[in-house]
Amino acid sequence: MRLATWNVNSVKQRVPRLLPWLDERQPDVVCLQETKLTDEAFAELLGAELADRDYAVAAHGQATWNGVAILSRVGLDDVSPGLAGAPGFPHPEARAVSAICGGIRVVSVYVPNGREPRSEHYAYKLAWLASLREAVAADPDATVVCGDMNIAPSDDDVFDPDAYIGQTHVTPPERAALAELEAVGLRDVVRDRWPCERVFTYWDYRAGMFHRDLGMRIDLVLAGASVAGRVRAAWVDRQARKGSGPSDHAPVIVDLDEAPDGDIGPVVPPPSAPAARRGSRKLPQAP
Repeated sequence: MRLATWNVNSVKQRVPRLLPWLDERQPDVVCLQETKLTDEAFAELLGAELADRDYAVAAHGQATWNGVAILSRVGLDDVSPGLAGAPGFPHPEARAVSAICGGIRVVSVYVPNGREPRSEHYAYKLAWLASLREAVAADPDATVVCGDMNIAPSDDDVFDPDAYIGQTHVTPPERAALAELEAVGLRDVVRDRWPCERVFTYWDYRAGMFHRDLGMRIDLVLAGASVAGRVRAAWVDRQARKGSGPSDHAPVIVDLDEAPDGDIGPVVPPPSAPAARRGSRKLPQAP
């Protein structure tokens, strides 16, 4: 089974990239984030194209913001939109959907950004992560949580820790919340495969960040023990971040049981650009 996760940053804008990518990579299950469409609009836009490719769809969306989906051609059962008991801001948002695909509980998540440390949205992010942890803890073994976690797990997951001082995505409470999620019995399968490498999944559109390879790894595949033991390849599809009209995120691909493109995939981490000297690069929004 080939499992993928991709924050497409507006599925409507990404259709010219998404459909050819599905045809090329042939994933069996795809978790999408930031679809930014209602369920009805998603079905109208992509329903026929996905059906032609044998994908069943579980979408949980809203207009303009957020939105998640699961595409599966290995079954789609027991679909559950949202997280029971999760907080809203102030109302519940379309940030999670889960389903049984090929015997695995797949959860597609778009974790709140947090905006600024100590803000109300930051507190919302931590509370939402606690709800996700509770939901997954009920049966983590045959579960995979995929998506944009909006957290870089460690300093190894950003191009320069000094550039992120005072920013969300890297603060100790966020990282602790992510570690508590993993502690219920999940493995970060990309980091397991590439323990000491610079592997990024997100690059800001501004200031040529992708071409300079100044990114961060915030899109994760967290797998329960029985699934993690089946991983044969785990890689970041940097090709999908290149060219015209890309998302600012690259897909993450995990192959279970067999690796049709080899055990490191066709796009080999780490990126070719060497690490910059600490403190020598800034974020685009930095003064």
